[in-house]
Amino acid sequence: MAEASFAPYRNTVFEEQAEVIARVEYPGGQIVLRLKAAKAAAAALPGQFAHIRVSESRPLRRPISIMITDPAKGTLDLLFKVVGEGTRELAGRKVGDVLPMLAPIGRPFDVSDTSKRYLLIGGGVGIPPMIFAADRLAGQGDCVVFAGSEVEFPFALRPSQFLLPGVKGNTILTIASLEARGIPCRLASNAGMYGCYHGHVPDLARDYLQALDADERARCVLLSCGPHPMLHAVARLGREFGLPTQLSLEEYMACAIGGCAGCVVRTTEADGEHYRRVCVDGPVFPAEQLPDFA
Repeated sequence: MAEASFAPYRNTVFEEQAEVIARVEYPGGQIVLRLKAAKAAAAALPGQFAHIRVSESRPLRRPISIMITDPAKGTLDLLFKVVGEGTRELAGRKVGDVLPMLAPIGRPFDVSDTSKRYLLIGGGVGIPPMIFAADRLAGQGDCVVFAGSEVEFPFALRPSQFLLPGVKGNTILTIASLEARGIPCRLASNAGMYGCYHGHVPDLARDYLQALDADERARCVLLSCGPHPMLHAVARLGREFGLPTQLSLEEYMACAIGGCAGCVVRTTEADGEHYRRVCVDGPVFPAEQLPDFA
């Protein structure tokens, strides 16, 4: 990939004092925060993230994927899971608190070709970028969302009215907000949740792809974010069906603005091998550029 292709999403970050205006807690240590941050809300694209200082006593920020924005109201929603002391402190922030934030950061998903059907495959805290992409595609492009979780989904759920090829009859639950916008969705879990596909979410997507005719399948593009084992599976799925695949990588980050080079990933591009920074050269990369996900 030419160096110029990384340029459009660099130097586009705003520094804001983001006010917490809503907080919802879900089982499994999952938290949704709604923040007032007008500049970031107006500029953010699906796949980008926010870098947040969780408290005055903890100088290193935490990268959190952006789940959805409302540019008219100047808000953005973040979903995260408590996994350490930093996210625990962030989970403790209350309505009215102010969080120093850098956003939006990174290279987003490319959903510009409206002739394609985008299969949005998210796992755990990798679901938020899929929600964001689906929101941007609603009414403009064709997409289907497949989401997987081993704990209770942090969304209102309902039985879907949309029939999806290859999806078994007992896999009926969808995310209610997506259904209301006309976006088909199905859920997967290994935790025995009612109405969900029993298994891994890439396998659910495979069942769907196998049931499509050749012309419909050829229109598909895979977009995914989630744990690395899941991304490996989605990369294999893309190769199996010969489909373009974009992966959003999750890495530990210190500065998250490209200065420390602590989040590099190996890529193979037209001009040879590189080590790219996940924070600003990604987090989204074409799967074929990621040899370690082969």
